[in-house]
Amino acid sequence: MMLLTSKAEQPVAALLLAHGAGAGMHSEFMQQLAQLLCGQGIRVHRFNFTYMQRSETECKRRPPERLPKLSADFISAIASVTDDLPLFIGGKSMGGRVASMLEEQQKVRGCLCYGYPFHPPGKPDKLRTEHLLKDGKPVLILQGERDPFGNRAESESYPLHQRVRRVYVPDGEHSFKPRKASGVSLAQNMDFAAQQSVEFIKEQL
Repeated sequence: MMLLTSKAEQPVAALLLAHGAGAGMHSEFMQQLAQLLCGQGIRVHRFNFTYMQRSETECKRRPPERLPKLSADFISAIASVTDDLPLFIGGKSMGGRVASMLEEQQKVRGCLCYGYPFHPPGKPDKLRTEHLLKDGKPVLILQGERDPFGNRAESESYPLHQRVRRVYVPDGEHSFKPRKASGVSLAQNMDFAAQQSVEFIKEQL
């Protein structure tokens, strides 16, 4: 598994980040997040799931593979991290969901989800929270207040295990972008998400 590493000065931890369903590790969101975290002492590793790597190589859109294959790819990526730093895993949307199912991997200290896909848009009855009701390692979910995969009003009502912390990004949609009238910018929301991430990571160390 090929990792793309963004190195921090005097890193205190490493974060292995997976992408969402439609855009790979080079997406603007992934690049910006990695850059902001590196600036605060977190070494960031990114990788592409196999279907996305093939999609980029062939310049042809491909749908995500099924959960068992995505999980196998993620486990392979975890094995590829050779840091001696404390390791956290996470990802954007689908990548965060897969990470949250794998955090019992031995060397993982916790999980960070950016825009958790609580349910498919328009289908709030199809919840993807079963594993988040059980005991395990700490999870931070950073969720846009207007996320169509689970907005604040919806997701605050979900009875998740106390190890799962929910933090809401002001007026953000699935990629944390706010409306102009909100008075906050995307850059401010990304800074907020990075700051919350670093605080969470340092709490676990």
